Amino acid sequence: MKVKSICCIGAGYVGGPTMSVIAQKNPNIKVTVVDLNAQRISDWNNDDLSKLPIYEPGLDEVVDEARGRNLFFSTDVDKAIHEAQMIFISVNTPTKTYGAGKGMAADLKYVELCARQIAKIATSDKIVVEKSTLPVKTAEAIQNILDNTGNGVNFQILSNPEFLAEGTAMRDLAIPDRVLIGGDSSTEKGKKAIQSLVDIYASWVPHKNILTTNVWSSELSKLTANAFLAQRVSSINSLSELCEATGANIQEVARAIGMDSRIGPKFLQASVGFGGSCFQKDILNLVYISKSLGLDEVADYWHQVILMNNHQRDRFAKNIIKTLYSTVNGKTISFLGWAFKKDTNDTRESAAIYVADLLMDEQATIKVYDPKVTTTQMQSDLNYLNSRSEKENANLLKTESNPYVAMEGVHAIAVLTEWDEFKSYDWKLIYKNMQKPAFVFDGRNVLDRDALQTIGFIYKGIGF
Repeated sequence: MKVKSICCIGAGYVGGPTMSVIAQKNPNIKVTVVDLNAQRISDWNNDDLSKLPIYEPGLDEVVDEARGRNLFFSTDVDKAIHEAQMIFISVNTPTKTYGAGKGMAADLKYVELCARQIAKIATSDKIVVEKSTLPVKTAEAIQNILDNTGNGVNFQILSNPEFLAEGTAMRDLAIPDRVLIGGDSSTEKGKKAIQSLVDIYASWVPHKNILTTNVWSSELSKLTANAFLAQRVSSINSLSELCEATGANIQEVARAIGMDSRIGPKFLQASVGFGGSCFQKDILNLVYISKSLGLDEVADYWHQVILMNNHQRDRFAKNIIKTLYSTVNGKTISFLGWAFKKDTNDTRESAAIYVADLLMDEQATIKVYDPKVTTTQMQSDLNYLNSRSEKENANLLKTESNPYVAMEGVHAIAVLTEWDEFKSYDWKLIYKNMQKPAFVFDGRNVLDRDALQTIGFIYKGIGF
């Protein structure tokens, strides 16, 4: 089947950029992205492309090219479902905060709501594509809902997990390492559904980079890919603590082992820890699946990756407190960065949130500068933890739009996000305007340690 109309339910970090690129590369296909959040849709339709709800380098150019031609953003979910031949489900699948599997299992309530809405509205055959990160066997559940609550139409379920790194998402979409499509190739309709999605990606992705599998393999591949990457981060971070205790240098160790072709250099940068929407959530999901199948040793193994990441964040905060003479009460610490990584405004599971929370427990005042994250988002991140009242959070955490103001008069600076601009600041001026002794805690190892020490800073990095 030649697809002419696509609907994507969910206009977030995955749905928005992915559909924008699909629309750009397939000008003959109508792509409609829908979301119940009217403000988000309004932001996607804003004439000022700097006001898009997601910051991703290059996204504005793609949206500008395709929007209004064959790319549309709307709150009319029912109309989009009705008109589409192919429907992508790209809604949030957070970790459950209640009931069985609390703290580990993926919460599929939004996915189920999407499936029931599709079943209710659809009056013609549809291809339904899982784009959200979902646990193994979710497609089976979706199929069951659609088949038993629908209007007698045929639904084909495909799994098409995203492998996007925020900050490089547009490049990842334009030149992907691979596109993974899982479906039922045992039936003729299943084969045709798979081919329909292959044809869409093949308009710009080489066929050799498009992999087709069964649905279960596709779902599990996404979880395990993120688990393996997170494992590398936690592994190098565990060694960073050993380096600090022995006098070794983690950057030298990483460079040495990264030159081993069997290992490679990627994801070997020691830091305050990983964040983002995928790593922690997917590993916890993998742990839950393993436990539910009675594979306790497997579950324990992968859970240790999370524990090590949490330890690294706690260790960073405790080192700040210890270095500042074992008390930060009444002291002001400047945070450079709040997003979980550079070139994104996504703050989900950002290390900055948890480091700030620990320091605020000790009555420290935090002044934050991040070039893309809003004050509202920072406060929301802290309030979600329920560690203290919203008023207390507002009193202890301040934001600044000017980095030099954020660092003026503070006792210490903590780098929590690796924004490139931090390297080019006038650090002599910053030193002059700080309390003395002036401390820099580089949680991403991005600053020039020797240069800062020459200026007069007491520099503390990760792993040396």
